[in-house]
Parts: sequence; C-alpha cells; structure tokens
Amino acid sequence: MTTRILPAVGDPDAARSVSTLLSQLPDAEPAQPVTDSTQLVDTLARLAAASLDELPEVVLVHERIGPVPALELVREVALRFPAVGVVLITADASPVLFSAAMDSGARGLVTLPLGYEELASRVQAAAQWSLGVRRHLGAGAEPIAGPGGTVVTVSGAKGGVGTTVTAVHLALAARASGRSVALVDMDLQSGDIASYLDVQFRRSVADLAAIADISPRVLQDAVYVHETGLSLLLAPAEGERGEEVTDRAARQVVSALRGRHEVVVLDCGSRLDSANAAAIEMADTALLVTTPDVVAVRAAKRTVRMWERLQVRKAEETTTVVNRHHRSTEIQPPLVQKITGTRIAGVAVPAHFKELSAVVDAGRLHELDAKSTVKQALWTLAGELGLVGVPETSGRELARAGDRGSLGLRRRGGGR
Repeated sequence: MTTRILPAVGDPDAARSVSTLLSQLPDAEPAQPVTDSTQLVDTLARLAAASLDELPEVVLVHERIGPVPALELVREVALRFPAVGVVLITADASPVLFSAAMDSGARGLVTLPLGYEELASRVQAAAQWSLGVRRHLGAGAEPIAGPGGTVVTVSGAKGGVGTTVTAVHLALAARASGRSVALVDMDLQSGDIASYLDVQFRRSVADLAAIADISPRVLQDAVYVHETGLSLLLAPAEGERGEEVTDRAARQVVSALRGRHEVVVLDCGSRLDSANAAAIEMADTALLVTTPDVVAVRAAKRTVRMWERLQVRKAEETTTVVNRHHRSTEIQPPLVQKITGTRIAGVAVPAHFKELSAVVDAGRLHELDAKSTVKQALWTLAGELGLVGVPETSGRELARAGDRGSLGLRRRGGGR
C-alpha cells in the first residue's frame, strides 16, 4: 500500500535532502514540503474537511520549522489530526528530547544527518500506526479535523471598537442554538468579560499557565459556568498576571477547551502578545473588528500587516467585521476590505449604542433585547460563521430563542 508523506521543513536545503530520501522509499508518495507551521496545519485541515482518507499517513516535522516550535507543532497535529502519524526530525538524539517528543504525540524520531534505513523504519512504523487507527475508526467514520470544535478569535483594530460585545454575542448565539460553548477572555491585562456578564470568580486563565498537562478536572476547576450555559475562562483580575500566560500555555488551553466544547470563542482584545498571537494562529476563524472611521481602519491595516510580518495570520485568512456601521458613513465595508486586504463579513453591525447602554451598565449583556438590531446583526454573523447548530435560522429567530432560553434559566436558577 502507498504511504503518503507530508514533510514540514522550513530550510530549503534540508527540504531538498528530505525530499530526495523520501523519493527513494518503496511505496512512498511524498508531497511537496510545506515551509511553516501555519501552512502545515492549514493543509491538513483542508484535507480533513474533504475526507479522513485524504489525510497523509505520515507527517515529518523538522526541528527548525517555524514560527511554532517543533514540539508544540507536533502536539497540535497529534491533537487535531489523531489519525496522522507524526515523526520529528532533529539533531538532538538525547533521551530527554525523545521523551518530550513522545509526550507531545510523536510516533517516532529521526536524527540528523538523515540516513535511509532509519528514515524508512520510522516512516513505516508511523504509517502502520496510522492505518491501525483508521481501521479502528472504520471506513464510514466522519472526517476528523481535530478533537472537539471550532475556534474563533475576536480581535480589535484598536480599543473601544466593540471586540468584547462581538465575542460575547457570538458565544451566546452558538449556545442558544444548542452547542456547548467556551468563552475565553484572552485580553489578559484588561479583559472585561466578567464585567459584561456580571461574574465574580477567583479562577482565571493564568491559573492554567503553569500546568504541563491540563486534565478535564483541572480545566473544570478553572471554568465558570454562567447562567446562560456558557463556560467562561476569565482574564486574571490582576493584570500583571497576564504575563504568566505564554504562547505554549495558550496553545494548551485552547487545545483543552477545543476537546470539550463544540465552539470556543476567544476575546483577544486589541493588544498582541505571545499568548493571543498563538490563539489567533490556531483559530479556525480569526475576526478583526473595526469601526468605519479613518483612525480605526488605519489601525486595522496596521494590525493585519503586523500579523503577516510575525507569521501569525495572512490577510486573506482574516475576516473583518465592521461595527457601528451607518449608510451615511463615508467609509463603507467594501472600502475597508480594499484597504486591509482581508475578507469582509457579510453582516455589518449597526451603530445603535443606545440599545446596549442599559445592559452594559448593568453588567447584563446577555439580557440584550431580541428586538435589538445590534443583537440580530451579531447573531446573524454567528450563523454566517457556522457557529450555530441550525445555520438556516435567522438572527432574529436565534435572538428570540436566546431570550427564551435565558428566561428559562433565570426561572430555574432563581436569577441573581
């Protein structure tokens, strides 16, 4: 049987060396090497969306791949695509690295400089393991795109453009449609989700930062279950603790939440640090919220360019949401799309802040009236992004369903 192999090698010389050796393996079908971690994950996700059978049996990850460190990339691939055997290529053959690679989910390790016999042995072992997993899953299994659900990040072009309101209502819409939803405050120094949803809770994402392996029990202790049914993972009350959350910790948190929820929404604020950069890179959908004014649109363009320079996200893989839109505004969504080079959401959120002021001041954003045009627009956006369980349901119908659900929860729980 033919073994499909996808190498992930950033260095051109190393890529040529790997490709040459792979071409000599019997019954091997090596693909063109991908050059960075983002391209690897995107390629696997695209193949998995088509069919489980489209995924390669073996992925080779070179130690100098970037921007995600090799071991973190191995962990992410193993978690999201469990039917793929991952082999790490490294110059370090120490027992410590071997143990770390196995803990991350690698099925083998090949040392540099590459040798034919060792490479052939490791590839064959990983391929046999992959085939065994696929037989166990069965020929009729659903395509695997990773354990759990969809990850959406919501970032602001600058402060005050409506990032948190957008994130909260996307999560509420998904929850109202019957999905299990986690809402994470990754604005680590100045997150406001707790204030918007009237929550006081001592645990935060910072409490998970030092944990090497986040178990379901540990995650459960850090999450606050809101009256709406949302699982909330809050920003630390002490902003300086946000520095404890590294990119590695953020990846572990997102992976753990993805494994237990159908939808994970992360409010990343308007400040880019290593933690929310990792979250944005991992996301299935990355939203950038802006308002239709010159300052905000320029900030959106700067943000998109910065993401590209840092290899966090490509412009064409980012969706911009225009908030506080009005027909008389000189800057319209098509112009925002042209300036930023991003996709533009089909829904523009209207400029009706008066609808929000009462619930925002009361810390009860989840009680926004179903007749609110802002709520209807945001919940329609959730449908456009595929976050709701019944895509054909309109924003107005979802908003009404959400109000009925919240009312029922308040009656059963006695309110606050």
